[in-house]
Formats: sequence, structure tokens, C-alpha cells
Amino acid sequence: MSGTSAALNPPVDAVKPVRHPEAPAPGELLGAHYEHCFGCGGSQPHGLQLQARAGEGVGVTAEFTVKAAHQGAPGLAHGGILTTALDETLGSLNWLLRVIAVTGRLETDFVRPVPVGTVLHLDAEITAVHGRKIYSRATGRIGGPDGPVAVRAEALFIEVKVDHFIENGRPAEIRAAMADPDQVRRARAFEVNP
Repeated sequence: MSGTSAALNPPVDAVKPVRHPEAPAPGELLGAHYEHCFGCGGSQPHGLQLQARAGEGVGVTAEFTVKAAHQGAPGLAHGGILTTALDETLGSLNWLLRVIAVTGRLETDFVRPVPVGTVLHLDAEITAVHGRKIYSRATGRIGGPDGPVAVRAEALFIEVKVDHFIENGRPAEIRAAMADPDQVRRARAFEVNP
């Protein structure tokens, strides 16, 4: 991305990311990290309901269909919705490292309009890791996975402990998520955005 802020440039001593040995297999659907998440949850009727799949290495792919409820200008996706789709896809990457991380910074470039009814094909990868900082980038294409770029983003995620969510979330939702008997679903509920 041109004009990327210095905060999104990994330091020279950053390391290449390594896929966790227990990360989902390439092609595996990652599923919603939390059923009520606006980005990926199935319980949000106007949400994106974005579905990401593990890719090779430390990458993921995802698809998102722009619905009428996602409009900004007449017949076009709202820029904030497109940024949400990028953020959701980038957040899914952290599952490949098996860490809990939140968005620290996200910069989005809007390259071309995305009409309602369009399927946005998203591709994201982690580029570097430096301590608790995880650097990543994503692109969203229209007309197919190899179609023209419509949006792209670079992001910095910060690894956190589950206490970040427990101390800052609404108690009722935190208790419900912590009470889930499914250990994987319980862990995944606390893996993205601040």
C-alpha cells in the first residue's frame, strides 16, 4: 500500500510468522469466532456473516456478499462495511498462530466501488511478528479471486490475554461465552477486535 503509516512497517528484527502445528488445515472453514459477531456471526441478520477458510502457510481466504443492508451510496457498499470485512478476515489470521489478538491499527485503501450483490473475494496473510505485534495485509477482489482489486488493507494486531475481554466486555455476554461447554468455541469467542 502506498502511504502506509510507519506503525504498520515491521521493525527490522521482526520474524517470519510460523503456522501453529494445531492450526486448522488448509481449506478448513474457520467458522464464526462468536455467534453474535457483526463480521462473522450467524446470529446477526444484517451482519456480514463472512466465512473464512484456512489457506496455506499463514494465510486465509474469505468471501462476503454485499447485501442491500450494507449500502452507503445507492447501490454501493458502504466503506465502513468493506473495512469491517477486511478487519474480520485479518482477525481470522490469528487463529493460524493460535493466539488471541485485537486490532491495534488498520489502514484501508478503497480502489474501486463494490456494488450491492457483488461477492468480495478476500485474501489475507500475516507478514511478520515482533513480540506481541502481528503485522498483516489483505486484499478484496470483485469478479472472482483473481479479479480486480477493490479494497486492500494493512493491519497491526496486538496479542492479548483473555483478561482483556473479561475486564472490558459486558458481564452478561462474558458469562455466557465463558459458560459454553465447547472449549474451542469458548476460546474463539475472545480472539479478535478490542
